[in-house]
Amino acid sequence: MLRNNVFLIGPMGSGKSTIGRHLARSLKLPFKDCDHELVKRTGASIPLIFEIEGEEGFRKRETALLDELTQESGLVLATGGGAVLREENRLHLKTRGLVIYLYASVEQLFLRTYRDKNRPLLQNDNPRQKLKELMAARDPLYRQVATLIIHTEERSIRSVTKEILSRLEQECDFAVERGLR
Repeated sequence: MLRNNVFLIGPMGSGKSTIGRHLARSLKLPFKDCDHELVKRTGASIPLIFEIEGEEGFRKRETALLDELTQESGLVLATGGGAVLREENRLHLKTRGLVIYLYASVEQLFLRTYRDKNRPLLQNDNPRQKLKELMAARDPLYRQVATLIIHTEERSIRSVTKEILSRLEQECDFAVERGLR
């Protein structure tokens, strides 16, 4: 098990990319963002991939990339919000690193994302309702896979990062005490 990896999961707008960059700096580890890597490798934006290949095509690409990235060692990785939808992704995340679920309420997520045109699932008449539906379906999956759950609601990046670092330290202490590391 590659426990020196930290994987950030959660819905769009929960802060995975922003907090991931700060956390990686604090841990002196490289940071990767699964969505950004996908865009870099394909040369196409996420909305364009959705438009051409549909959500299923995007999910196939995401799964292949997530499998590759989670096999690396010693990194902080921000996943896409829907990465947990596939069983194999959940297995890779859970067995290849510590998984941190960044939680925020639907209202907070809406406030953070409603103007963002790079979120194809929210390009509809009622993005708030879509966020509710996504959270209802995905929250149990995030919780199933998470080692830690961190609330990001109305908190600064620094505060969230500090809590994660503290919780990771506790997690490592526990693992060392139990002979797991």
